[in-house]
Amino acid sequence: MTPMRKSEDDILDAARECVEAFGVRRTTLTDVARRAGVSRPTVYRYWPDISSLVGDLMTRELRAVFTASAAAATEADALSRIVHGCTGTVAAVWHHSMFNRFVDSEAELLATYVFHRLGSSQLAALELLLAQIAEGQQDGSVREGDPQELARIVLLTVQSIASSRRLVEDVFTEERLLASLARLLDGYLRPREATS
Repeated sequence: MTPMRKSEDDILDAARECVEAFGVRRTTLTDVARRAGVSRPTVYRYWPDISSLVGDLMTRELRAVFTASAAAATEADALSRIVHGCTGTVAAVWHHSMFNRFVDSEAELLATYVFHRLGSSQLAALELLLAQIAEGQQDGSVREGDPQELARIVLLTVQSIASSRRLVEDVFTEERLLASLARLLDGYLRPREATS
């Protein structure tokens, strides 16, 4: 690992600690620099403001979740891997301390990515889903259709369940909600003649 890369990772680690402790609104680049043990100019070299730093932090954390969830999905057919990976991602997000902080006290920070535009982490998720859907269409486990459309619906469904768990806590345990998500995704992606 190069010193520059290590420095960026150290700063992102420090930013995560600050955000979890104080929230985004109360975190400054000076706080992050102090916690990372680097100078303020070092932080400014990579990020001009706290918003861009937090955006990169969210992308890094979500990519790590996607990667771990995809690696844990080792089923033989692509549809099962997609469902396993998606439910694993949702469960990981539910138990991620930084994302819990956002949902519980700073949900408006996520609004842009829910209502207005796709962020870097969503684009990374779509790239992964597109590859998996193409594999599933080749092995016959995923129905025919435009992979872009299928991937977008899967992304929106997963994103909604990941961010809205609090709305159904009175009805669903986590396990039952994940099982419902799995059934929903399986039913949407499975070829029609294969559904029963």
